[in-house]
Amino acid sequence: MIQAIGLTSNPRKELPPAVDDVSFEARPGRVTALLGAPGAGKTTTLRLMLELQRGRGITYFRGRPLHRIAHPSREVGVLLSEVPGHPARTIRGQLGMVCAAVGVPIRRVDEVIETVGLVSLCDERLGTLSRGMDRRLGLACALLSDPHALVLDDPAGGLSVTEGRWLHGILRAHAAHGGTVLFSTDDPKEAARTADRVITLEGGRLVADQEAADFARTRLRPRVAVRSPHAARLGALLAKEARAAQRSVEVVREDGNRLSVYGSTCADIGETAFRHGILVHQLADETGDMGPHATLPAEGLASATVVTSALLTSTSATSTSTDDADAPMDDASTEDASTEDAPTTDEPVTAVAATGAHTPDEPGPTAESRTRAAASPGARDLPQLPPPIAVRQALSPLRPLRYELRRATGVGTGYLTAITVLVSSALLSVLLARIGHTPQPRLLAAWPRDCPLPPAALGAGLLGALAFGEEFRHPALAADRGTVPRRLGLLAAKLLVASVTALALAVLTVGCDLEMLYLVYGRDLAGVPADWLSLSASWIGLTVGCAWAGVLAAGIFRSTTAGLAAVLAVPVVVVPLVQKTLAGPSVRKAAGFSERLRELLLMQWPFGGARYIAAGARLVAQPVGGALMLSLTALLCAYLLTTLRSRVR
Repeated sequence: MIQAIGLTSNPRKELPPAVDDVSFEARPGRVTALLGAPGAGKTTTLRLMLELQRGRGITYFRGRPLHRIAHPSREVGVLLSEVPGHPARTIRGQLGMVCAAVGVPIRRVDEVIETVGLVSLCDERLGTLSRGMDRRLGLACALLSDPHALVLDDPAGGLSVTEGRWLHGILRAHAAHGGTVLFSTDDPKEAARTADRVITLEGGRLVADQEAADFARTRLRPRVAVRSPHAARLGALLAKEARAAQRSVEVVREDGNRLSVYGSTCADIGETAFRHGILVHQLADETGDMGPHATLPAEGLASATVVTSALLTSTSATSTSTDDADAPMDDASTEDASTEDAPTTDEPVTAVAATGAHTPDEPGPTAESRTRAAASPGARDLPQLPPPIAVRQALSPLRPLRYELRRATGVGTGYLTAITVLVSSALLSVLLARIGHTPQPRLLAAWPRDCPLPPAALGAGLLGALAFGEEFRHPALAADRGTVPRRLGLLAAKLLVASVTALALAVLTVGCDLEMLYLVYGRDLAGVPADWLSLSASWIGLTVGCAWAGVLAAGIFRSTTAGLAAVLAVPVVVVPLVQKTLAGPSVRKAAGFSERLRELLLMQWPFGGARYIAAGARLVAQPVGGALMLSLTALLCAYLLTTLRSRVR
């Protein structure tokens, strides 16, 4: 069950709030439609319910607000826009990522794909999907964790009649199994046809809360659609005959040669056209909307009135007892007192505000007037304002390492980058060997003296930058929030995957360069250097450090380009600064560093650990190693600072 109480968005400068004091319920086992014209506040209402937008109010999902639920994705399935996945990722790969994010087993992917009818398209790329297939994929993502409630924003928008009928069939099946379904739409006929209960918004206020049958009777009425090249003449004749017969017939001139006739039949209109020799191209019965300003008659407003103060005083019982919250409403508040059709007068009937029995001349209280009333001396007798809605950061994936592995291997960008690095390194090493004057360690790394970094280090930095850059460009984790969760668990998973990728790239690069030098020039240049251990440590440290710098910089600046720029800034900017610092006069030297390390623990380092620590210290003391370590420290501190700052905010 979903209970929305007092939802009010923040005022927009001089404009009134987009949503003002909206309260309603969506019961389990039923489909509830949120109806309103474009701009009525439907999307804002859904975002306030899901705590994606700042404002006031509270929404209970089975008795608990969303921020009190440990795993919100397992309670509420959300579809607010198109699926923002990478265009090159397949449907199965996208759903596999979402499985790791919400913590459900991978076998759930096949079940959901079969449910939404994407079995034959599971290997299609997201960039090639049509509107209907994209909606099916979005519904599959919402159903993946088997949530109790579904909240969808205009799910059938842009779909064909067949696809829309199929989608609403899925929603109906979910409700039949005890789930709660809430969707928004701007089509009143769709709401009356597919929903059990219709909640109507107008100008950000709730104007009607009715059963679908009552809505169809009071808000919709039959009409006859007529198309004729002589529409104006036919309309005048129909109005004249209705006045003569004292019948209530309304003729509305639509665009072009179309008429909408209310209160008549196809037979009467056809006979009138035949008698006067008027050509008719179309004559069909339709169910028409009375318009956005026409609402319930005065007798039917009792069922559409929702008093926010009464709901606010009952929230304590709702939060303590879910059974009480699921109890049926009183019969007097749900039955419609009017059984007559809506009046067919030319003047529209104006609705009473949903938060109280106020006439059109005396509108209900706005958010500003309620704030002033709360500050008045008699505010103790009034119900308190709903609590503010705080937009919280999205949760980290429940299985971050599995999520990162599926993200990295789901598209071909990483494979293409690795192949480009290996080919360019092999060709560059052969070219440097032909020119000469290049030491063998630089030949094996394909690192010219004039280049700031070798291709392998640049490739590792690019892959590291893509790890976070693509999250912000195609946010599969928190697309509706507009931000990617920069949690430490996700960062550790990305750093681990980037380290393994950089290590593999470093080893493959040296192996390919050795093989190419042996094939072209023989054994003279394919030998292993004597100090291969220290050179290997330096080489691995360089590639892994560049990958880490790309990950951290892209996570801080939210851009792949910024991450790659940070990698290039290490040899171009930081290394010269470190060299200039080390080139200055020094009074002290770090002689005997390894002996003092041994004395620090008062025991012998196992397996010659002191030697390795001393070698690592020598690497850091080099200009490139020191600059890389300094850059990584600064980036890590900046990342932690931004993460803590977002949590405090």
